[in-house]
Amino acid sequence: MTRAVQITFDCADPAGLAPFWAEALGYRVQDPPAGFPSWEAALEAMNVPPEHRNDASAVVDPDGVGPRLFFQKVPEGKQVKNRVHLDVRAAPGLDGDARMKALEEEADRLVALGAARVQRHEPAPPLAAGHIVMTDPEGNEFCLD
Repeated sequence: MTRAVQITFDCADPAGLAPFWAEALGYRVQDPPAGFPSWEAALEAMNVPPEHRNDASAVVDPDGVGPRLFFQKVPEGKQVKNRVHLDVRAAPGLDGDARMKALEEEADRLVALGAARVQRHEPAPPLAAGHIVMTDPEGNEFCLD
């Protein structure tokens, strides 16, 4: 039996990080529950105190194919390198210079959204196609692959 997967990010600002990942992946911030025009209205109706209205957020694949990303507020900051990270497939089917050019263009786009570049790894055939290590606005590592 296969199971659906949700990827969870511990973070300081769920409402700030969710839109970054929605933009990075072509996802969208999850809609509020049916009958509510906004999350603020839904949380108000659920009697969630204002200080807890940024405790969680989520983004979803508009095509319903990719996993849901869930962002939960935690009190501690990031302290060490991630043991698991996302590879954002920004250059599928491309090799060599064309691949690295596509990765560089995507890196520039994501930096404009708040990401940071960490390191570029050049292609080293036959096993390494080249990639760029990045961090999201809260310092979580990911790769452009």
